[in-house]
Amino acid sequence: MTSDQVWGLAAALGSALVFGLAAVAQAHGVRRGQVPVHSLVRFVATSVRDPWTWAVLVAYLVGFVLHAVAIWWLPLYLAQATIAMSLPVTALASRRIAERLDRRAWGSVGLVSVGLVLLAAGSGSAGAVVTDRAFVLSLWAGVVLLGLASLAGGRLGGGGLGALAGLGYAGSAIAVRGVGTPVDGDVVLAALAVPSFSLVAFWMYSRGMQSSAVSAATAPMIVGQTFIPAVVGVVLLGDGVRTGWEWSIVLGLLVSTLGAVRLARTQAIEPAPPVPTAG
Repeated sequence: MTSDQVWGLAAALGSALVFGLAAVAQAHGVRRGQVPVHSLVRFVATSVRDPWTWAVLVAYLVGFVLHAVAIWWLPLYLAQATIAMSLPVTALASRRIAERLDRRAWGSVGLVSVGLVLLAAGSGSAGAVVTDRAFVLSLWAGVVLLGLASLAGGRLGGGGLGALAGLGYAGSAIAVRGVGTPVDGDVVLAALAVPSFSLVAFWMYSRGMQSSAVSAATAPMIVGQTFIPAVVGVVLLGDGVRTGWEWSIVLGLLVSTLGAVRLARTQAIEPAPPVPTAG
């Protein structure tokens, strides 16, 4: 790996650590019952007045900056798969909100980790920043479709809501590849697509964690935000693979996804009771 790839991988692992801790803090926040999650407008209006939600958002912002560095320096399939390392962080930290993982779940975390190693071994160079009108229009079409899907998400369980969140975070990661210099109208529109995808994803993830265990909502989210950017990066954005190591990328994606899916199917754990508040 080149020095840029080493730094990119370090940034990706740092973002995974931050995202893993922030996910548990987010779950604690939505389970307090102080922020309504069934309406996006009410969710945003209440969140801007909630200090805990602001703390979670700041943590996600730090993680996003590290993640953006990884996206610019690594192939999308590696940058996104590294985020799966937030799973063991989430699993460990979730003990603080009275959730436990059994032996099967820890085995799933191990599969995710092995898949990441395989992806890192076969990774090549990252593709260049690509911003054109067709790319930007595709991003915003994705924002609209995700928004429409989220409006119909009331009948979905935690896993389904987590999957929608994964689509949002996948769109956000792809949009980052459209942000570069020189700055023009297309670059600005690509940049605006990043928070648009992320807002819907954050809302869906919050709804998922209110009705399901943190890991059960997180696993399908990671599957979505890993596979879709991986395919888009290789097919459309010029992400490279080491010569002769294509098998490692395919196997790594399959193994890490298998681990995430197994973890998603872990029996849901009853959320901890809301934290009592004064007054």
